Amino acid sequence: MFLTCLDLEGVLIPEIWIEFAKARKIDELLITTREEPDYIKLMHRRIDILNSHDLKLQDIQETIATLDPLPGAREFLDELRSFSQTVIISDTFLEFAMPLIKKLGYPTILCNSLDVADDGTINEIKMRVDSSDPKLTTVKALQSIGLETIASGDSYNDVGMVTNSLAGFFFRTTDKIKAEFPDVPTYEEYSELLDAIKKAQGIA
Repeated sequence: MFLTCLDLEGVLIPEIWIEFAKARKIDELLITTREEPDYIKLMHRRIDILNSHDLKLQDIQETIATLDPLPGAREFLDELRSFSQTVIISDTFLEFAMPLIKKLGYPTILCNSLDVADDGTINEIKMRVDSSDPKLTTVKALQSIGLETIASGDSYNDVGMVTNSLAGFFFRTTDKIKAEFPDVPTYEEYSELLDAIKKAQGIA
């Protein structure tokens, strides 16, 4: 049985931290996993920046409420799920993702959560998997129960699941990542990604 594993931000929805950084005009928050491979290090840096600006969870959620899925993402996901079991594997947080997951038609998502104080201060991240590469760990666990995974993402934290699946693809990734992983096919349009997933599953 095939299972398609997708990243969320950059593939189906805008990069939340980039949109928040733009809304608040905080350039320090523009760095994402496209530039910083160490997600834990990146998140601790983000929390420190939030605290230095006295920003709370509700401030981020206000920005998230204004966002929509990327153009064509809902239609892509609907078509994909018509022929492939699909799961979103993301390093984002339930507290961020759920409004946009609703707009995507409630696909299954595996992600992290936040430790938040009563006043909305983000204290710490609560990782779903205790691993240096949670997405790869998740994909290997799915493979261990007999699933053939096909994966797509756009950032450094997607590389493990993409390169260790039966078929893996980058979607709208950076030139730097393309250059570092030239053997991984890269697509810019949802129609191209759909065709690649169908081909990987032997669907004409």
